[in-house]
Amino acid sequence: MIEIAGQIYHWNDPLILLIGGGLAVVLAFFLLILRALGQSAKATEPLMREMGWLGQRVQHLSEGQERLAGGLHHVSETQTHSQTAMLQMMEKRLMEVQRGMTESLHGTSTRTARSLGELQQRLETIDKAQANIEKLSGNVLGLQDILSNKQTRGAFGEIQLNDIVRKALPADAYSMQATLSNGKRADCLIHLPNPPGPIVIDSKFPLEAYEALRRAQTPAEQLDAARQMRVSVKAHIKAISEKYILDGETADGALMFLPSEAVYAELHANFPELVRDGFDAKVWIVSPTTCMATLNTMRAVLKDARMREQAGAIRATLRLLHRDVELVVNRVDKLNTHFNQARADLDGISTAAERAGKRAAKLDNFDFEELSPDPIPGPDLIGTQKTE
Repeated sequence: MIEIAGQIYHWNDPLILLIGGGLAVVLAFFLLILRALGQSAKATEPLMREMGWLGQRVQHLSEGQERLAGGLHHVSETQTHSQTAMLQMMEKRLMEVQRGMTESLHGTSTRTARSLGELQQRLETIDKAQANIEKLSGNVLGLQDILSNKQTRGAFGEIQLNDIVRKALPADAYSMQATLSNGKRADCLIHLPNPPGPIVIDSKFPLEAYEALRRAQTPAEQLDAARQMRVSVKAHIKAISEKYILDGETADGALMFLPSEAVYAELHANFPELVRDGFDAKVWIVSPTTCMATLNTMRAVLKDARMREQAGAIRATLRLLHRDVELVVNRVDKLNTHFNQARADLDGISTAAERAGKRAAKLDNFDFEELSPDPIPGPDLIGTQKTE
């Protein structure tokens, strides 16, 4: 490269080549002028040296230009090779990236499909749960409709009581809708023995008073709802005491069944005086849970009473069993005697067989001199004669 007037040019630049050519032409023209003037060789010698030096410089410049052109060609080839290698590497990398993206997209698609399948299953489960909730809501509305009417609410309590009693007691231990001598019909009559005697369970459900108590917001409303609860429960206790406790026919107490654990808990938590009033009137208030426990106790009482009733039959059966055992013992003794006799007979047969074997052995060896003239034993001697 060469710098001219602050501008940088390459040796193979057309302008540089043009300037070099122009200098060569000027030099040639100058030589011709010198020759035309006919100057002497001595006068032109310094000029010729300068011209030779200029020619060498021009030659050097030409060689440098050629080397520069070769270097530029080499650089161009190297750059082309590098670009080709870089393009190949980029294509390879691009293919790897594309393959990785394809695999990643495939995996993502698979996971997305699996997730969508699981989501579909969850949605189906949610739909089923929604259907169950709607069904349950309908049942709750139906239950509310049932409990809003006194007659249907009473039937609801009776059905629940029937289910509890049927699970706790045998079928012959109770009667549902039993009519007493005073013409009153009890929801359930438990046939307990005397004492205490048959006991009545009557179902009551003071729902209106309880709901008013739950809805009460102001102190005045709470006082009014509490008054309604006391009046309702006291009326139920009085009715049960007057209708279902009869001297000589039923036990001296009865059970009031509340088919709601919430109402039962409310009475014991905030109205203990009502519970005490029931005790005084011998009317015991029970919930579904406590009713089941009470009935299990009654079942034990019934079982004990039936055991006492069957005590005579049990004693008679035990006597017969003892006689049968004695007969078995006697027959075992007789059988043991027969076994002893059979054992003795077997011992005699074994002895006779052993003696016969020895005699057969002597005959086989021709020991006639050693044969004893003992008489042949009879049946009565088998098992008693000693072996020789």
